[in-house]
This record gives sequence, structure tokens and C-alpha cells, in this order.
Amino acid sequence: MTARAVGFRDVLGVTEFRALFSAQLVSVTGDQLARVALSILVYDRTNSPGWAALTYALTFLPDLVGGPLLSGLADRYPPRTVMVAADLLRAVAVTAMATPGLPLLAVAALLVGVQLFNPVWGSARAALLPQLLPGETFVPGMGLLMMLVQAGQVAGFALGGLLVAGLGTSGALLADAASFAVSALFLVNGVQSWPPRAEPGVRWWRHVRAGWTVVVGDRRRLALVALGCVSGFYIAGEAIAAPYAAELGGGAVVVGLLLGAYALGNVLGMAALSRVPPSRRSRLLGPLAMLACGALLGCALRPDLEATLALLTLSGVASSYNLIANTTFVQLTPDAQRAQAFGFALTALRVSQGLGVVLAGLAAERAAPHGVVAAAGAIGVVAAFGAATLWRRAQPDPR
Repeated sequence: MTARAVGFRDVLGVTEFRALFSAQLVSVTGDQLARVALSILVYDRTNSPGWAALTYALTFLPDLVGGPLLSGLADRYPPRTVMVAADLLRAVAVTAMATPGLPLLAVAALLVGVQLFNPVWGSARAALLPQLLPGETFVPGMGLLMMLVQAGQVAGFALGGLLVAGLGTSGALLADAASFAVSALFLVNGVQSWPPRAEPGVRWWRHVRAGWTVVVGDRRRLALVALGCVSGFYIAGEAIAAPYAAELGGGAVVVGLLLGAYALGNVLGMAALSRVPPSRRSRLLGPLAMLACGALLGCALRPDLEATLALLTLSGVASSYNLIANTTFVQLTPDAQRAQAFGFALTALRVSQGLGVVLAGLAAERAAPHGVVAAAGAIGVVAAFGAATLWRRAQPDPR
């Protein structure tokens, strides 16, 4: 029996972990509803794949600021307080976004404000989780959390298409706002206020710089960040989901299916990965990263809807390598800089995804969506091979 399988029972027995998981599950599901709604809203108003992709990219690019500059708040203040404040601020902003007839520029500005606090929440979770799950329970806890959060994405993407079709984009956005409020309630009622881990009296800028040094000062952590950034290529299928659905002859429901296929595959991949002995998982990082991109090459054949969903699902299965990369990065990072360092890593990840989304959308203005996705997969295979080489060379000499 693997250590991770043994840890599941212990992890589920921790009350605070269950509350933390419930908070993120609700929040993630709501986020996916909002992404589907925004993608359809902008595409319907502009009939432009580029504008639709640009709006989708705005859900990633604010991390360029929030990740480096705000993530360290969870090292300097109680993580639960930071997470609750981020939830409440996002709930207010998304409620404003749901105003009927709101100009697209105002929607985009509010979206930037909402996404600015996403890395803050994620970094606070990264700082809090090792305290809730010390020792051997951490890795299975992180794995279970990522698996079930992906399940929330599947539900959110699938429900997103149905809700937008039935309630309109404003209704889906209000559901997202409610999810943030429910997340805050779970945290307040189920998680205690753990103290911050950073040394008292450390200046804000010095703490930011220390987090950067932690990331770039270790070749293993740097290679793990590079592997995570490969997602900027295989995200192309999500980036142009609305025009891709139109090419396949579908509407809002097909958009939800395309977006949910990747998340479904990710859940299946992490479930399978949990059966692999821990000693072998790190060797799968490179091959799985290349497969996550390589699966998209099949889109060059212009497959039908069922085959396209199968290819996106396979890409999601292979992308489960992020479970290994994520847990390894957190374990390699000192407690006092964990949130700040995680924020930098998250920034690199989200910016790469945002750029991938924008470039895919611009390419879809001139080329067919299936060709854009296939081309992104081809370039991604090369990038994944380079990141895998960095990871392999960063390993200590066994002698």
C-alpha cells in the first residue's frame, strides 16, 4: 500500500482540512461558472475570438502583480484572515460585474480586481496547508485537494454552459459571487487562526526579495516552475473554447463541455498517479508534460466533437504531473518564505497561461481553431522537453 493511499484516511479525519477543502471547492466551481459566462458574453457582443481570448486572459494576467507583491501577506498575517478578506473583496467585485448592460471595459476592470486576489488566496492556502497536515499527511492531502478541486472545475464548466443558457451571464456571475461568500463562511467556521510564519519586523520589500531568492536560488525549484509554465501551451483548447465550439457546430453547452474535458482528464490522471509509488513519480514529470501538449496534435486532423473531447481529456490526464510539481515545490520551500515563494511560482505559471491564451486568440483570428490548438501542442512539446531536461539536470548526483 502506498504512503499516499494510507494518508487519505488521516487527511479526511482532519476537521480543518475538510473546511479548507470545502471553501476552495465552492470557490473554484463558482470561478468556472464565471469564466464560461465571460467567454460567452464577450464573444456574443464582439463576435471576435481575439476579444474573447483577451477577456479570458485577464483571469490570469493580474497575477503578475498580485503574485509577487501581495502573496507574502500570508507569511506576515494569519493565513485565514488573508483568505477571508480576499473572498469578501472578490464577492463584492463579481456582484458588480453581474450588473446588466455594464460596459465591457468596466467588466474587464472589475475582472482584473477580482483576479488580483486569487494568488493571495492560493498562497495563503500553501502557507496554511503544511500546518494543518504536518509530516506524511501533507502529500496525500495536497493530492486529494487538487483532485477534488479539479472535480469542482468539471462541475463548474459543465454547469456554466447550462446556467448561461438558462439564466444568462448575470445569473452565472451572481453564482460566482455567492461562492466567494460561502467560502469565507467555511473558513471562519472551520479553520482556526494560525499565526504567521515570517520573522517579525521584516520589511515588506525585503520579504518579497527573499521569496524571489528562494525560487531562483535552487535549480530544482526553478525547473519545477518551468515545468508548470508548460501549461501555457496546452491551455490553448480552453483559450478559444467559444470559437472552437462554433467550428464544431455547437453553442454554450459545447463550450462548457470543451472546458470541462481537460479538468475531467486531470482528475482521472491524478487518481491514476496516486497508485504510482512515490519514488517513481518524479521521473514521470517530463514525459507527462510532453504528453499533455502532444495529445493536442490530433486536433490537426479536424476531429469531430467526440474525438476532440477525447484529445482534451487525454491532455488533462497527462497534465496531472502538476500534482508532483506542486507538492515537491512546497516541500522544498522554507516555512518563512513559503507563501511569498509560492506567489512567485504562481505568477510565472499564470502569466505563461495568460500569454498562451492571448496568442491563441490572436492566432484564431486568422486560422481555424483546430489548427491553432494543434500548433500550440507542437510548440509545447518542444518547451516541455526543455523543462524536463532542466529538471533532470537539477537532481543531486546519486554518488
